[in-house]
Amino acid sequence: MDFSRLESNIGYTFKNKNLLRRALTLSSVSEDNNEKLECFGDAVLDFIVTEKLYGECSDERQITERRAGVVKDETLRKVSLELGLDKLLIKNKGDINNKKAIPSAYEALVAAIYIDGGLKAAKKFILSTADFGSNGASNPKGKLQEIMQERGYPLPVYESTSFGEDNSPEFIATVSVLGKKFSGSGKSRKQAEKQAAAEALKNIK
Repeated sequence: MDFSRLESNIGYTFKNKNLLRRALTLSSVSEDNNEKLECFGDAVLDFIVTEKLYGECSDERQITERRAGVVKDETLRKVSLELGLDKLLIKNKGDINNKKAIPSAYEALVAAIYIDGGLKAAKKFILSTADFGSNGASNPKGKLQEIMQERGYPLPVYESTSFGEDNSPEFIATVSVLGKKFSGSGKSRKQAEKQAAAEALKNIK
């Protein structure tokens, strides 16, 4: 399976491709699956999310509440679908009703990046992909799509290009809405698209 598109989306290229494959392999397929990675990634995700929220929240209660929203299965499932992890899962037909598989893949991917590239790489991935809230500022792509649907307009169309070194690419994305194009940039395709969506939101409200 070719994971190059996923690596482009997340802004990280694995040195050990087998580690990435394991992160997307369910236990029904192989003993070399993502269960241990999921457990490890859950802890790494908690730490990095807590570190970010520590600088933003006024007390322990606020940290706890906001962290719970970021790491809950519903939120991780949405992020995983946005990254296309559901389409890359290595699984059996019997896994079709495994609701935990998709959010767990994100946690496993966090651990795989941590093992392959260290804490800095894992932190960069989480901060550029995790959903830290439900408002438009934290999820501009979702908000932009919601506005287009509510108004009966065509959905946003994204295009992106990358440049720079393979181990440290830069991305430029454009989003087309209402006959206009808005651009953004970032260290990952997702980050660039989010910035482009944010620019569009500023101009269509």
